[in-house]
Amino acid sequence: MAKKSVASLQTGSKRLTKAIKMVKSPKSGAYTFVESVMGPEAVNEWLSKK
Repeated sequence: MAKKSVASLQTGSKRLTKAIKMVKSPKSGAYTFVESVMGPEAVNEWLSKK
């Protein structure tokens, strides 16, 4: 289960995207948020990974 929240960030000449994914903990069942900054072409692949 993933929540897709994507914001475009521009730093100098590089275009970066910050993606936030909601991940359910197998131990407690609680949800946590995992954030990552990457290139826009890698967002869909990162979100589809478990």
